[in-house]
Amino acid sequence: MENKVIKLKTPISEETARSLRAGDQVLLSGVVYSARDAAHARLVDLVKKGEPLPFDPSGEVIYFVGPTPPPPGKVIGSCGPTTSYRMDPYSPILIERGLRGMIGKGKRSEEVVGAMKTHGAVYFGATGGAGALIARSVRESTVVAYEDLGPEAIRKLVVEDFPLVVIIDSLGDDLYARGRAQYAQK
Repeated sequence: MENKVIKLKTPISEETARSLRAGDQVLLSGVVYSARDAAHARLVDLVKKGEPLPFDPSGEVIYFVGPTPPPPGKVIGSCGPTTSYRMDPYSPILIERGLRGMIGKGKRSEEVVGAMKTHGAVYFGATGGAGALIARSVRESTVVAYEDLGPEAIRKLVVEDFPLVVIIDSLGDDLYARGRAQYAQK
């Protein structure tokens, strides 16, 4: 099975999300929102209260990141992915509201994968340890909510050719599981 390199622009439609396959390489451009666990907890609390969110997740992508302060002349500091399982209690609720993509590193729970399959979302992997290189893809960074969280505030990031790999697709195919199985066979 040959994977392709796909240039993708946000927002992402359900049809586009469902067309992606585990292993596909993606160069993502457009708006991506940053949020980690504290921000996710606040977002889900708003959903449970029936209150509006600081951004509409429909068709959007959330990057699990807490960037460092920007060096002089830069829009953002190092911005490598954080471990995704900390967002697992919250992700299904946002996926139900149309979230199409998540960017992070590491495994996801069965509940998250189930929501992805039901609602048409994907989980992208960004390269851990490459935060300074990833920052080169960020053209703009604006805090849109929860400034009190510092680096974990929700930011609207404008990215260009952000390099990603589809780790789990909307069919539930998991590149990590596939890789472990192939390694075990050897």
